[in-house]
Amino acid sequence: MTAPFVPLEPSRAVLGDEVYVRLGEAILDGRLAPGERLRDHELAERLGVSRTPVREALQRLERVGLVEVSPHRYTRVSQPRRQSDTIELVGYNMGIAVRMVAARADAEAIELALAQLEDVIAASRADDATALATASHAFFGVVTRASGNAALLQFIREYEIAIRRDMVGWQPIIECPLGRTAAYEEFREAFRARDGERAEALLRRIHGLT
Repeated sequence: MTAPFVPLEPSRAVLGDEVYVRLGEAILDGRLAPGERLRDHELAERLGVSRTPVREALQRLERVGLVEVSPHRYTRVSQPRRQSDTIELVGYNMGIAVRMVAARADAEAIELALAQLEDVIAASRADDATALATASHAFFGVVTRASGNAALLQFIREYEIAIRRDMVGWQPIIECPLGRTAAYEEFREAFRARDGERAEALLRRIHGLT
């Protein structure tokens, strides 16, 4: 294992959470590659912490699918899941969050989400898949927080790193930038009008879920 890590400063971090984020980001950016063996004592030494928070982080990473464990044999980085499964999960969750926000968010939260949505539309118009994925992720973050639903927020916090890895290389379902951008603009107007049912249906169509 040659992946570099900056040692943590225990006085400035909640160790279990911080180790989880550090290892998750290393898996996400490829410093810890699929199939690579993970040894808690080596990771603890590199991060400058005890083995306990490393073990806790590895258990959490196993729960979200980034690490696989065979007792008494190995702990290693897993292979990414089928992207279609993750797209389905994200599409349905985004639709649910949008519907919640349309029903109960205040005007300021709606305007903040709409401002972020403009970046999504601009990326779609430019036919830039990477920028579209980044802008969509940011929009979903704004909408999820605006939903005020604690269960959804907890789910996203726990699974965000796994979702981000599975979405690497994502390409829009609607290939034509003109048709795709028109669909996003139609979604924007439904969301602006707080028509949650229509906004949810449009978002699902954009993600190929109809």
